[in-house]
Amino acid sequence: MKRLVATALLLAGCAAHTPRLADVIVVGMTNSPTNFDPAIGLDEASQKVHQLLYSSLLRIDENLRVVPDLATSLEWPDPATYVVTIPDGVTFHDGRALTVKDVAFTFRRFLDPAFVSGRKGAYRSLTAVDILDDHRVAFRLTEPSASFPVNLVMGIVPEGTGAEAARQPIGSGPYKLAAYIPDESTTLAPFADYHRGAPRNAGLVLRVIPDETMRGLELRKGSIDMVVNDLSPDIVAGLRKSADVQVVTALGTDYAYMGFNLRDPMLQDRRLRQAIGYAVDTTAIVDHLRQGLAAPAVGIVPPMSWAHNRNTFRFTRDLDKARALLDEAGYPDPDGDGPRPRLTLSLKTSTAEAYRLQAAVIQQQLSEVGIALELRSYEFATLFADVIRGNVQLYTLQWVGVTDPDMLRRVFHSSQVPPAGFNRGYYKNPEVDRLIDAATGTLSESERGVLYAKVQEIIANDAPYISLWYKTNVAVAQSRFTGITLSPTAEFTFLQFVAPRSQ
Repeated sequence: MKRLVATALLLAGCAAHTPRLADVIVVGMTNSPTNFDPAIGLDEASQKVHQLLYSSLLRIDENLRVVPDLATSLEWPDPATYVVTIPDGVTFHDGRALTVKDVAFTFRRFLDPAFVSGRKGAYRSLTAVDILDDHRVAFRLTEPSASFPVNLVMGIVPEGTGAEAARQPIGSGPYKLAAYIPDESTTLAPFADYHRGAPRNAGLVLRVIPDETMRGLELRKGSIDMVVNDLSPDIVAGLRKSADVQVVTALGTDYAYMGFNLRDPMLQDRRLRQAIGYAVDTTAIVDHLRQGLAAPAVGIVPPMSWAHNRNTFRFTRDLDKARALLDEAGYPDPDGDGPRPRLTLSLKTSTAEAYRLQAAVIQQQLSEVGIALELRSYEFATLFADVIRGNVQLYTLQWVGVTDPDMLRRVFHSSQVPPAGFNRGYYKNPEVDRLIDAATGTLSESERGVLYAKVQEIIANDAPYISLWYKTNVAVAQSRFTGITLSPTAEFTFLQFVAPRSQ
């Protein structure tokens, strides 16, 4: 019944095209979006819908470079100014033409003291947004910033947009909102006048199914058509056996790691951190816990990134090396092959089953070199608060959607300790700071690449993190659909190209 209702809503939203029921794609989601305004909705579900409702000036390509999307060009006439050119012929869902006034308004909102948005911090260096002519807009910064263009990956809203956009969005993307039932479904109708051509399907229903087991069962029954990145590796492995289901994968940018609190006297010793790195078997975690739906990680910069250093050192399991480092660090084995540990540490992790199991595996692996690991699991909010306050020794977390190498600055520069940034382990290395500052201040990609490569090498050796794995993006869908492709960031924009296979 819900599927018939959704189809009726889509019919009402696109009278020019009469879709078949099979042309409407039902996607299972964990949550519904909380805010349709792209400048305000920060949760994952909202951002996925923003990608379908809005056009952005720039986009992130397969190598994680920021390239023109809606814009026809991006130029920098001086180190602290970026100029974007937009084309004619782009219209919003209500028929209005998209102009430079809309572009300027979209970004000037972040300069308005009265505008409340969690994204404002990313625009701290932006001082002015100037309209140069009918096609060009200039973004003026307080200082040179090679990483600023990633902030132009932002949905363009019509001039004058206000609070109504939270529930009544008007964009220029491939879909427009047809219906929204909080905690149940979001229905999107195809936008026939989309500047890149109308979607290949008759619309989307993003249906909320909070329980992942139920999402798997609904896929198996055929009552939903697709789930993207919202199924555990075990459930995906079970669904692979079904002839009616296809599994599409691509290496993603999400990065799982074990972090250290470097204000802890024991963990200030690099030899101890390195010993832990040699004791952890990431290959076993990937093969068994992740069912192969991950790849052993090297560092926070993803392997498909133009800035990734493929020669960066990566820990591989070497128990003899780990034991030797522990001896050097002053933690001799007190009883040879006996049960007494060399030292005891604590690790905090999430109560989520996958992360509790991962922590238990790490606990077993470290015990083989004489490190006793006390495990403590918490709801995410509590875990995260403890990490921010430094109320941890070791912890496991995951960075989601890492795209720009500037993440190295936000996570490892000494100026970025909380609350200023994400350096939650309180890592400090003057040479890393110097190299990151130099990379941030140059617009030459080749120079930035050399500098970031050196940063990655130093950080890998210092081991403020032990890299675990990069997530594999997974779409599980009914076999009757074609056009399913996944980007490194698993954006939902590919849904416009999905359609039933020819009969």
